[in-house]
Amino acid sequence: MARVSQEHLDARRRQILDGAARCFARNGFHATSMQDVLKEVDLSAGAVYRYFSGKDELIQATVTEVLDSVQAMYERAALESPPPAPDVLIARTLAHMTREQSPVLDNGEWAFPRLMIQVWSETLRNEELSALLRERFAKVRAAWAKVVIRYQEAGMMRDDSDPDAVARTLMAFVQGFGVQYALFGSIPPETLQAGMRGLLSMREAAGGAGNQSVKSG
Repeated sequence: MARVSQEHLDARRRQILDGAARCFARNGFHATSMQDVLKEVDLSAGAVYRYFSGKDELIQATVTEVLDSVQAMYERAALESPPPAPDVLIARTLAHMTREQSPVLDNGEWAFPRLMIQVWSETLRNEELSALLRERFAKVRAAWAKVVIRYQEAGMMRDDSDPDAVARTLMAFVQGFGVQYALFGSIPPETLQAGMRGLLSMREAAGGAGNQSVKSG
């Protein structure tokens, strides 16, 4: 019997994950059956179950793949000298996501933002998925914090900034972008980059906002 190449196995796994992502993004996690996934990818049950035991494993594999990939990207960014500024790195994150998580729906809409919201919703009722998401997000946040420390070392950010707080805030920018995309339609990554650049350009008002007195009538 001829051996199946690793490339073939990887391509088949990718086919299944992409098809499941389209189904989940289109109809939601609970409204999607494994039969829907089989139909979407045009494979037999045996071919799919060779890779994944069911919907839970499909969604867990997607979460792990996405967050591990993003973590690795930030780990590499922390080694750059100088490190890429936040607006550049966030734009790079979105470009990375559109390459790595590329399935689109029938109308051409990028499926990943909808899938992301489905995963978050499922996390509220699925303890196993919640634990996985917390673990993987913690690793992504730690990688972001490494980048923030590099900003401080390069003189790009104040030394008294809390790396974890900055990392959480930058992650929130990316997550918020995904929510807006899913709810309101396509938003160019350049829009988020321009907004971040504008925020980074702010300077504290003379005297400091916290020192201004409030005048009563």
